[in-house]
Amino acid sequence: MKRIASAALAAFAANPTPIDPSGWPERFPAKDHCSRCGLCETTYVKNVNDACAFLGPGMGRIDDLEVKVHGRGRNFNDMVWSDDATTSDAGDNTGSADEGRFGVLHRPIMLAKGVETEAQWTGVVTGIAVSMLDSNMVDAVVCIAGGDNWSQPEPILARSVKDVLRGRGVKPALAPSLRVLDEIKADPTIRRLLFCGVGCAVQAFRSIEDELGLEDTYVLGTNCADNSPTPAAARNFLSKGVGIDEGTVKGYEFMQDFKVHVKTEDGYEKKPYFCLPGEIAQDAIATSCLACFDYTNALADVVVGYMGAPLEGTTRMDEAYQTLTIRNARGASMVTAAEDAGRLNIGDVAGGTGSHEKIAMATVLADSIVLGMTGGEVKKEGMPRLIGEVMAFIISNVGPKGINFARYSIDYHLLRNYLHVLDEWGDERADSSLPKYATEIVQKYLSTDDKLVELKETIRSRSRQ
Repeated sequence: MKRIASAALAAFAANPTPIDPSGWPERFPAKDHCSRCGLCETTYVKNVNDACAFLGPGMGRIDDLEVKVHGRGRNFNDMVWSDDATTSDAGDNTGSADEGRFGVLHRPIMLAKGVETEAQWTGVVTGIAVSMLDSNMVDAVVCIAGGDNWSQPEPILARSVKDVLRGRGVKPALAPSLRVLDEIKADPTIRRLLFCGVGCAVQAFRSIEDELGLEDTYVLGTNCADNSPTPAAARNFLSKGVGIDEGTVKGYEFMQDFKVHVKTEDGYEKKPYFCLPGEIAQDAIATSCLACFDYTNALADVVVGYMGAPLEGTTRMDEAYQTLTIRNARGASMVTAAEDAGRLNIGDVAGGTGSHEKIAMATVLADSIVLGMTGGEVKKEGMPRLIGEVMAFIISNVGPKGINFARYSIDYHLLRNYLHVLDEWGDERADSSLPKYATEIVQKYLSTDDKLVELKETIRSRSRQ
């Protein structure tokens, strides 16, 4: 019997069969936790056990991959806490990014704007990708186009500027970026590649990139959290959660002023988080995103995001700064290409103010997904609009800003997701799925906040019943 099983595995390795995407998620190895990165829809499915961010040790592999990709791991001694600045090599400056939390930094995280008028933001990602293709740094760009509409992600192998421009705007649903791997491998004209993707897809790509036989690979990442499982779920969130006609929407984001910002064909709408129905999160957030510990995209050469950037007054997303994280010399060359082409404007070093720990823990305690895990009451309706507006105004003005808002967002998502994997997988696998930095953050809160300890023990006791 063992010989038969071994023969079957050998045959599969020699002729791996891509999984039909119509069978997602049931037929995919990670099941409900599959982020549909596209790997299993190619012959590289043979690598899934070692490459998938949600199988085995999952994102616990990030620690070793950081060293492979960047030449060194992050500095774990540089971890900033509002109440104990001595824990950081940055001294008492809690307003600048720390490697322990944000990942390997080639230079401090900067503020940046692009010049693309049709982008969801200002075109920072688009500007870098177009500049690299235009200057012949790469032969092709892997990016996600909008498909039939803004919410329909379609992976493409862009060979022209026109193709890259199809990728403008954020697609708020799981996107199979790696579906084009076999096409890349089979095309002898592609020797240098730019891959654009979120953390889980980037981890899988880094795990197999040597097998593509390319001369150079560059990775342009984005910060990512809480994608919708499907385009339909994203549209449902807008219509039932935000209360807006999804047919007019051009893009949306959860912004630093504690409001959902929505760009429409006719204008711009905002709705406080606190006014959203409590039950909407369960269907609007992919299960894989609840097991993610790479919000900051640790394995990309360059990362573009917004959580550490300032958002002043009535600023719209297409007027706001974003953050630009350069992790290595390759990343620096990517940014230089965009600057030289006049497609990227670099601002100041990203800074911040305010304490983040208490609000992070308060958000965990009020989170509807956490309440569902621990037997709490999930409110069907959100706050009345006026009260929600007042809450958003107060918290955004007295709470953490800039990089410190980013710390809040990172810590909150890590803590919530830790409780999720503990609930789903138990202690041993939960612990092994966390990168070292995430473990340190979780342990810090467990050692200082009894409420988190109570949540952990509640989940443990419910799982034993």
